[in-house]
Amino acid sequence: MKSVAIVGGGVSGLVAAWHLATTAPSWKITVFEADERVGGKLRQEEIAGHRVDVGAESALWRRPEVVDLLAELGVEAVHPQRFPALLWSRGSLEALPAGTLMGIPSDPESARGLLSDDEVARAADERPVEISVPRSEAGDSADDLADISVGDAVEQALGAAVVDRMVEPLLGGVYAGNARELSARACVPPLFKALRDGGRLTEAARAASSAVSSNDTRQVFGAPTDGMGSLPEALRAGLADRGVDVVTGARVTELRRSLGHRGTWHLEVERDGLPEPHEADGVIVTTAAPAAARLLAAIAPEASDALGGIEYATMAIVTYAFPASVHASLPEGTGFLVPPVDGRTIKASTFSSVKWPWLAEAAPDVAYVRVSMGRHRDEAVLDHADDELLALGLDDLGEATGLDLPAPLDAHVQRWANGLPQYALGHVERVRRIRDDLTRLPALDVAGAALDGVGIPACVATARAAADRVLDDLAAQDALA
Repeated sequence: MKSVAIVGGGVSGLVAAWHLATTAPSWKITVFEADERVGGKLRQEEIAGHRVDVGAESALWRRPEVVDLLAELGVEAVHPQRFPALLWSRGSLEALPAGTLMGIPSDPESARGLLSDDEVARAADERPVEISVPRSEAGDSADDLADISVGDAVEQALGAAVVDRMVEPLLGGVYAGNARELSARACVPPLFKALRDGGRLTEAARAASSAVSSNDTRQVFGAPTDGMGSLPEALRAGLADRGVDVVTGARVTELRRSLGHRGTWHLEVERDGLPEPHEADGVIVTTAAPAAARLLAAIAPEASDALGGIEYATMAIVTYAFPASVHASLPEGTGFLVPPVDGRTIKASTFSSVKWPWLAEAAPDVAYVRVSMGRHRDEAVLDHADDELLALGLDDLGEATGLDLPAPLDAHVQRWANGLPQYALGHVERVRRIRDDLTRLPALDVAGAALDGVGIPACVATARAAADRVLDDLAAQDALA
């Protein structure tokens, strides 16, 4: 019987375990999670008597990964109310124009209200974008290394205002990062492809919008019926039914090849301050990049170096439970995004009870509203104590909505230290280096948000791919035995 150890019990680790357990049911699968509970950034807390998501709240439904996973688990899905996205810009709430690609307008004229007349005129005067292509060691053009930041590309083409007023809040909502530092190749592939093909950004936005509108009966986002934070427990229950051990409070501190045991791995696991050895035929590391880099330093130095170079954003999610009467007073929509250029404390707000019918039905006496704070290189606000964050968020929320909000019935501050990986310039090449180095080591792989996408579907995809590689490697070892 083969054995596989999975380091990290976030959604990537749990899905990797699920994939192994359902594909190779006779194998011994063990998940080690350093925290006392599983799920990583998928978490719920009790606020005003009801369980509410305080981390990721939805998944992109036009990708199949989470849809398929819920079907395998026998979990029903729910979908949010659909309203145009709002931006709180220059002191007023404005709808994001239809036909945008990560904030890039397909028609600059549609952005009037968000942009001034001069800013619209600059965007309409779309200009070519220059992508620098590094040279390889041999002196040839290393085309695979070409990249440009999203912000630099959009600013060259359409002007700084489109970046500051439209792209930054949209991209920040996904990565909590800075558009002028995030890789176009990694973060917005359709944009990068358009640039590589000599196309225009507005045409890329138009093409992306047309592709979506041709399937506009499909849901865009979704979650399990009890919220995204219920997914880890559904996975854990399914794993328990299949004999998988999920060990919490267990930090893996060392990973090395076992001496005298061909093809096996030795893990040092710290529990209650004491080391416990563990042997496994295969290992999948699904922790955040800094922890993965430390574990791989001695056995895969190139992969470790690449992982160690991935920076993270720290942020906070502040959730307020207001009296239900607040519902009727909120602006129409499910929330709003905030351009950082305006210098506000909050970066976004979600009217959770409006957005999610399951939450409104579960808690008819409460109006839940949440705000996010902090982004990469802009985290000073998080030095405030929780009660100060609550007050600061409430001030911005009241100003944005124009409401004299009542005192909340309850509130919760969820801090996410090193919450979101930043896909800086060269990220695609960085991930290639990681994977190339790991191909030398049989039955060892990595998965998670630091690789191919920060969304839940991308995490699920990396987890299944890593599990498949370990399955293939161990099958190949058996064939040679």
